[in-house]
Amino acid sequence: MSRKGGFSLFELILTFVILGIAASIAVPGFIRWLPDYRLKGAARDLYSNMQLAKMGALKSNNNWAVVFDASANSYSVCSDDGGDGSWNDGNEAIEKTVSLFDYKSGVGYGHGSATDDIPNPGTGTAPADDITYGGDVAVFNPRGTCKGGYVYLENTKKTTTYGVGSRTSGVILLRKWTGSAWE
Repeated sequence: MSRKGGFSLFELILTFVILGIAASIAVPGFIRWLPDYRLKGAARDLYSNMQLAKMGALKSNNNWAVVFDASANSYSVCSDDGGDGSWNDGNEAIEKTVSLFDYKSGVGYGHGSATDDIPNPGTGTAPADDITYGGDVAVFNPRGTCKGGYVYLENTKKTTTYGVGSRTSGVILLRKWTGSAWE
């Protein structure tokens, strides 16, 4: 006699019950984790795009900029300002445009629960503006330097905040609000 292989109906039902229980435990945790994961991704992408603008300025020996548009919840990396110093007149070449809406979970400009701004830690003063660059434009010159400033990003939970910005030396920083300080 040969024995037939396979699973019984009871074994299949038991497997699906166990998978259902595991999924019901995992899904709520995943849903709570997802908005912060998306916010972190948006902050890291902004950091990378600011590096792109800095390296583009160094490589082309011309000014490059990151132009922030709070009303459209987006920003653009631009090169070649047409020589007039204006970055919103149509003479710039847009290398890349990023919409913060694409990250979902309500990612956008804002300082969330941060009660201290990055340039003046310990003052207990919340950021007055979510984009601190003059004219909402971070311009990198051919030496790779930029006037200092920060951009604050939050999500719908408003419990986590990231700050991405540059010092006047051109160093680009990514900071996270821990609830009491920037790390």
